[in-house]
Amino acid sequence: MQAQDGNQFPRDILPITQIDSINQKIAYPSVNKKRMAAAAGVHIIGDAATLAILSNAWYKNYPKTGFHTYNDSGEWLQVDKTGHAWTAYTIAKHSSELWRWTGLPQNKATILGGISALSFQTILEYLDGHSAAWGWSWADMGANVFGTTLFTGQQLLWNEQRIQFKFSSFPVGYANDVKQRVSDLYGNDFATQLLKDYNAQTYWLSVNVHSFLPQTNVPRWFNLSFGYGAQGMYGGYENIAKDKAGNITFYRPDIKRRRQVFLSPDVDFTKIKTDKKILKTFFSLLNILKFPAPSLELSNGKLKGRLVHY
Repeated sequence: MQAQDGNQFPRDILPITQIDSINQKIAYPSVNKKRMAAAAGVHIIGDAATLAILSNAWYKNYPKTGFHTYNDSGEWLQVDKTGHAWTAYTIAKHSSELWRWTGLPQNKATILGGISALSFQTILEYLDGHSAAWGWSWADMGANVFGTTLFTGQQLLWNEQRIQFKFSSFPVGYANDVKQRVSDLYGNDFATQLLKDYNAQTYWLSVNVHSFLPQTNVPRWFNLSFGYGAQGMYGGYENIAKDKAGNITFYRPDIKRRRQVFLSPDVDFTKIKTDKKILKTFFSLLNILKFPAPSLELSNGKLKGRLVHY
């Protein structure tokens, strides 16, 4: 343990037990009870508000049922599962930062952040289990565990996020003959489409090159991002829809559903040095999103470039 000037307290001046006690207090400052209460309040209020918003966006138009499971592992070309993993990762990361703010040691804050994220995602899955339109999905839970583990594992192993999980979305220009189906599936307003439109979403694993290759001259903030998305989806499994009576209301099997894999440069804003706490917080939040940049796309066995991908 070190003193404030960066040196250890010399053991020939104070008794060993007293030195260890002092060093321990320096390394692990006491938890601020007011901040602990504030952090708990933020989690409770934030979770409640988010559940209320999601309830309005997802559940209000569907009847409730008894608890049941549903195998949706093949839906939406797994873009929705990737979204589950990203959500769990993002909640764990920022929950951990909030718990760290209270004065908890880093490892405890990391574990508590992971528990907070997985608990919230489990509540959502429980609500799905009581909705007639969905059900408890083990595939969703697997994605939730993956996202949480991606954060906590890196933090406990390296004390940093060498691989950031990021998100980008841009509205799709749909043809007039599918707009009604798009409206039925993904809504009309921007916020709802941002949440629901799987055709518009891309998820990225953004790797910090310098963290893995510190001997190189690559800038500390430079990342390489590997993205995943899909296009042409107008239904969970196929581009055909039926009403409750079994009548076909949308029939477009001619529209090909395709997976997309991307490679693109990115910026890890947390690697930009600053002493200002407000900028550190801003950079941490900004890291949720993929930085707009050129990309290479591989889809249907073809490779093409995009001038700007977001």
